[in-house]
Amino acid sequence: MKRQTILTTGALILGIFLGWAVFHSPEKKEESHNHSAQEKKAEIWTCSMHPQIRMDKPGKCPICAMDLILLHSNTSSESDVMAVHLTKEAAALANVLTSVVSVQTPVKELRLYGKVQADERLLQNQVAYIPGRIENLMINFTGEMVRKGQPLALIYSPELVTAQQELLEAGKTKLAQPEIYEAAKEKLRQWKLTDKQISEIENSGKVQANMEVESTANGIVTARRVNNGDYVSQGSVLFEVSDLSRVWILFDAYESDLPFLKKGDEVEFTIQALPGSAYSGTIMFIDPVIDPVNRVAKVRLEMSNPGAKLKPGMFATGIVKSNLDEFNNKLVIPRTAVLWTGKRSIVYVKQPGEEPVFKIREIELGPQLGNSYVVIDGLTDGEEIVTQGAFSVDAAAQLEGKPSMMNPSGGKVSSMPGMDMPGENKSSQKIPAETHPMTSSHQMSEQIKVSGNCEQCKDRIESAAKSVSGVNSAEWSSETKMLHVQFDGAKTNSDVIQKAIAKVGHDTEKFKASVEVYKQLPECCLYRK
Repeated sequence: MKRQTILTTGALILGIFLGWAVFHSPEKKEESHNHSAQEKKAEIWTCSMHPQIRMDKPGKCPICAMDLILLHSNTSSESDVMAVHLTKEAAALANVLTSVVSVQTPVKELRLYGKVQADERLLQNQVAYIPGRIENLMINFTGEMVRKGQPLALIYSPELVTAQQELLEAGKTKLAQPEIYEAAKEKLRQWKLTDKQISEIENSGKVQANMEVESTANGIVTARRVNNGDYVSQGSVLFEVSDLSRVWILFDAYESDLPFLKKGDEVEFTIQALPGSAYSGTIMFIDPVIDPVNRVAKVRLEMSNPGAKLKPGMFATGIVKSNLDEFNNKLVIPRTAVLWTGKRSIVYVKQPGEEPVFKIREIELGPQLGNSYVVIDGLTDGEEIVTQGAFSVDAAAQLEGKPSMMNPSGGKVSSMPGMDMPGENKSSQKIPAETHPMTSSHQMSEQIKVSGNCEQCKDRIESAAKSVSGVNSAEWSSETKMLHVQFDGAKTNSDVIQKAIAKVGHDTEKFKASVEVYKQLPECCLYRK
């Protein structure tokens, strides 16, 4: 019994010793220590304001003294070396937002500017049908309302006196010679005397020295061409009369807008002089000829004008929503999601998973729809893309040497002078010129001062800048009078862009618009004092 107890105790001690040897092996301890050190070493800490700062441990930014944030760690999400890896904290600080791409009905919204104008078909010239002298004008100023049949002036005409005498003589023999009598009356009718006036002459049996000139139309007198005592010949214009019961709304449409406009499209518009007004009409005519000075075509609406509220010369702002049937079942993405470089349009696509991991994607764009674009190719329905903060993601890609907007093939970016990347020598920071992202492209950005006043000026200035080959984007502010333009320096330069803007009537820092072109601008766009 005693012997059995000793053997049992010995076996227990041996088992404890073997267990200690296995679980406290120096190799296992060293392996665990190395693994932990590798995870810690893989962490990179950066500054949200100065992303070129890279540290292997938390601390303060040496430039602005802000707390460093964790850029990324050695996680399974880094399996794609071409993707940009951010932490949730870094993405939140950079205000990076995403949205899911979906198929939408593309509707392009066009903003047009124009004026109210009198209907040309309702303009009438009141003329003198007989030669003579103006004895008395009954309409003395422009803007006066006239009605059809209203006397406009008294005119003395020797020829009319002779014609009246012929009528009276023919009236004495009208039964024997009715043809001569009718011919005398017809002569007076050709001089636009009414049957009532002819009857008065016959009944009185006396020749009238002065004859009234009556209005042949209703409307507003827009011009007076004669004064009392003037001698006029047959066909001379006395007054111009405009019937404002119907008016035209003439909008200016740029060349780039014309493909999206057609007869029958509905236009909703407001009148600047009538706050709170809301009108709508359909396009009745599109001018087939482009104005060589302003580079616009006229788009016409026809409106009834009860109460004559719409007055010629009033400024109008119209909105046209054009359905792009040829782009049905196409994806539509926000304008803020797209980055441009030369002819390339790119977006950042979020990779599947909870972590914010993004990968660059080149896409083909269709027409612009206000604040969005139609996507022709490059994305599929249901993918998630960056719609805000795309520049921040692209900056992170450049710093990490990943493919980016300015460097499609990728490559390391040099850090700030004196700042070394963890675990790297200073010599490894030098980058050949041909691989540096800022020297591999000719993209340039400039601020140009351009004179102007209103939203119509903004459209004209931006359209002129974008018409220059090589210009990627142009945005003008009516408050600062500054145009921010991005362009390919290999294709164009600032002088060419400024000349194009001056050509449509707006002064720039170097070039002035010609007086002839400037005078063609609408009144609201005239900026010279």
